[in-house]
Amino acid sequence: MTKQEALQLRMTALRVRMGVIEATHSAKSGHPGGSLSAADVLTYLYFRELRVDPMAPQDPDRDRFVLSKGHAAPALYATLAERGFFPVDDLVSLRQLGSYLQGHPNMHTVPGVDMSTGSLGQGVSAACGMALAAKLQSKDVNVYTLLGEGEVDEGECWEAFLFAAHRKLDNLCVMIDANGLQIDGPNSQVLNVQPLDKKMDAFGFNTIVCNGNSMTELEQAFTLFDHAHGSGKPTCLVLHTTKGKGVSFMENAVEWHGRAAGDEDFELAMRELGAEYENLSQEVQRSE
Repeated sequence: MTKQEALQLRMTALRVRMGVIEATHSAKSGHPGGSLSAADVLTYLYFRELRVDPMAPQDPDRDRFVLSKGHAAPALYATLAERGFFPVDDLVSLRQLGSYLQGHPNMHTVPGVDMSTGSLGQGVSAACGMALAAKLQSKDVNVYTLLGEGEVDEGECWEAFLFAAHRKLDNLCVMIDANGLQIDGPNSQVLNVQPLDKKMDAFGFNTIVCNGNSMTELEQAFTLFDHAHGSGKPTCLVLHTTKGKGVSFMENAVEWHGRAAGDEDFELAMRELGAEYENLSQEVQRSE
């Protein structure tokens, strides 16, 4: 990945973050904190890694993505819109009566959504099933799923991890958004699941730890996943991220887990994101 490509990805991720803030502000509800922390990995997935086509969202040979932490739907919707699955202008209809963009992803109404999710722990199990199905059909299909660090409190996640290793699902990439916070407070205090890397290693995974807000480190991590094909081991990316990334007053602040910005906070957040976007635009121009 060239410097220019990395800058363009960072700009796209900023547009995703703006979409998250606009959507949740319009809805007056939603989950901005964990959506903002996941914006970079979702951007990298949909603009560099996943084999998907917005014009053929049901292509049977496409890669699959399951947002296991379904409350981060604003980030997924904003990414899908930027990728061309549906109009960006529709993001402000989030959670509105009659809108197809509800609070959690719905595979029956949203183009590009491969699995309806919301009940934590279940999405990773669905992803395991998809990965096994691709194996049984001898299809070259990769399956990716994103979990929250707090979500890993759920026992079903560990059952799924056991299953993935037992079935040698080396076409499965489990990503854990380790931003350190969940709805009740710091993960270390609610239920400490660290050290995640050693636990995932012990469960039979090819485990990679990286900065989930760095496009360069994400590229290195996904390259290692691609090289793991044929190893018989599923891959886990432990993504160290910042909850609320990109909006200063939301960063590392647990109260923004499930709270939408009011009008003043909305204006401040959009100014911050817009200023960073302008800085990156100028950097792109200088690098041309």
